[in-house]
Amino acid sequence: MALRAKAEVCMAAPWLSLQGARALVTRAAQAPRTVLPFEAMPQRPGNRWLRLLQIWREQGYEHLHLELHQTFQELGPIFRSESGGPRTVWVMLPEDVERLQQVDSLHPRRMSLEPWVAYRQHRGHKCGVFLLNGPEWRFNRLRLNPDVLSPKAVQRFLPMVDSVARDFSQALRNKVLQNTRGSLTLDVQSSIFHYTIEASNLALFGEQLGLVGHSPSSASLNFLHALEVMLKSTVQLMFMPRSLSRWTSPKVWKEHFEAWDCIFQYGDNCIQKIYQKLALSCPQHYTGIVAKLLLNAELSPDAIKANSMELTAGSVDTTVFPLLMTLFELARNPDVQQALRQESLAAAASISEHPQKATTELPLLRAAIKESLRLYPVGPFLERVVSSDLVLQNYHIPAGVLKHLQVETLTQEDIKMVYSFILRPSTYPLLTFR
Repeated sequence: MALRAKAEVCMAAPWLSLQGARALVTRAAQAPRTVLPFEAMPQRPGNRWLRLLQIWREQGYEHLHLELHQTFQELGPIFRSESGGPRTVWVMLPEDVERLQQVDSLHPRRMSLEPWVAYRQHRGHKCGVFLLNGPEWRFNRLRLNPDVLSPKAVQRFLPMVDSVARDFSQALRNKVLQNTRGSLTLDVQSSIFHYTIEASNLALFGEQLGLVGHSPSSASLNFLHALEVMLKSTVQLMFMPRSLSRWTSPKVWKEHFEAWDCIFQYGDNCIQKIYQKLALSCPQHYTGIVAKLLLNAELSPDAIKANSMELTAGSVDTTVFPLLMTLFELARNPDVQQALRQESLAAAASISEHPQKATTELPLLRAAIKESLRLYPVGPFLERVVSSDLVLQNYHIPAGVLKHLQVETLTQEDIKMVYSFILRPSTYPLLTFR
């Protein structure tokens, strides 16, 4: 039996289309009915090896989203590319996304984050849902859903996040009050980074690090530093094949592994503390996600540790920058900010008594966050390795292809965004709190 050609297929987020959207849709509508072979699809220009060399020199690929936008304008709503790894197909139109969802199976396949997988393979650790594919992914996902992703789960750990948010707000307020002018202008990104880690750690392990308004321990600072190094080295390694980067970036690989060692050691210590508490007595109240997973015993301790580490690492940047950009947009739109403030004041007493009501009694806040995610999508691409042949825009896509979907401020201009693992501002806006 002939071997099928395998390729990556990528879907671009809707914002990549911008002003060329109507022209692309028209072009798609006029496409010929005859199904064309994969090789007939427009190909992304440029030499893949020169592109890899550029990525190595720049230690990342900050302009990927801008290059893709330009390529869509030039080639239309679908094109293929090669970047040193599997062939990739990029699409952007809603009908193509719908078609992909129709052929998706119970076990969707994604390309793995190679630096993270390499560490786990080398150290003999299990992978969690962020890195798994196939039946094992579904097995873990179904057992995590009730305690991590379901509305009931959110209602349980939301008071923990609320307590950290109140500490963060009070710490910021104290800094403002210490200034005789009653205002404070600063780059708040690092403070939000600390808040996010604190809230994530409390919800997962039921333990505070002391990063918000307190003096953190040396262990907490080491954990914080390891997270920062891990995220930075991930960006430097994720765009190049491991077989190549192990020769070109051995120091970065060493830093990456050492950072993960620290993160996993911290996770081990937290889980051991929870084990000891559970062995002494069954808790009478909710003490965090990991404790609930251990009590359920539907996942092995190694699987619980793997998933908790991925949730810790994956929740940091993906929360920090949406919050930062929401504050930035509110600072540029004072009328919306004032309306949101009035909504918050009206619901303050109710939410203070029952933090779970925040998700239902603050519709404008929910809308503001959703709009920030639309303007600044954390993940500009969604990828799938299709499990069966299909046709998109009259081109034949073989099985095995991967599909990607793509306050007051001194700065009134739009912020330039760069791509490094997620979309983030190239320079962090200064925000003034009064």
